Amino acid sequence: MATNRLTEQLPSIFDPYFDNEWNDADWTERELATNLTTLPAVNIKQSGEAFEIDVAAPGYAKSDIKIEMNDDVLTVSSNKKLDEEKTEGEYTKREFSYQSFSRSFILPETADAEKISAVYESGILKIIIPKKEEAKVKPARKIDIQ
Repeated sequence: MATNRLTEQLPSIFDPYFDNEWNDADWTERELATNLTTLPAVNIKQSGEAFEIDVAAPGYAKSDIKIEMNDDVLTVSSNKKLDEEKTEGEYTKREFSYQSFSRSFILPETADAEKISAVYESGILKIIIPKKEEAKVKPARKIDIQ
């Protein structure tokens, strides 16, 4: 019994190496988030003039992101390969990973797919999809009675 209490009180010599992550039930979620293999968060807004899609994609370069329009489907995707090598003294550490995502959006009939524009700034990809002229909200006007 005394041995069990002692081992419960003293940290394991393996703790610094494993950082207790292997004991957690949610280690796979944390690992996915660390490797950036999750889908980016998206905000979609609508105004009287346009639809706006904001895609959170920090850590990507503009050249890593691809936007395609096929029929009425807008697809935002990325395939990125990272290859890193560190040498310290006699030890060499080499890590590589692949990061990819793909998000697709079915555009409504009111969207003008020919005039879509996009800007990538500070980790946010902003896609602006104008509405067709006939779908835009028109201001109220006074009608004279004859």
